[in-house]
Amino acid sequence: MPRKIVETNSRVSLRIPSEDKALLVRAVDLEQTTLTDFMLRYALQAARTVIEQAERVELNQRDSLHVLDLLENPPAPNTKLMQAAQNLPPSP
Repeated sequence: MPRKIVETNSRVSLRIPSEDKALLVRAVDLEQTTLTDFMLRYALQAARTVIEQAERVELNQRDSLHVLDLLENPPAPNTKLMQAAQNLPPSP
C-alpha cells in the first residue's frame, strides 16, 4: 500500500543491504559525485521513464491510420452514448 508523502520533509530514508550500498558507493566514486546526487539523478531518470511508458500510447502505422480515419469519419453515436449525453448536466 502506498504511503502518504510528507510534504514538509525533503528527506528520503532507504534501508538497503550492505552489498548494494557498496555497489552504489563504488559507482559514486567513479562518477565523482555524492551518493545523494547520484541516486537522485538516476531515480529521477527511472521515474520519468516509468511515467512516460505509462502515459504514452504508441501506435503502429495501421492503427495510426485507423485513428485518423475515425477522427475524420466518426461512427454514428450508439444508444449508450446518446443516453450519456442526455444525462450530462447543462453547461453554464
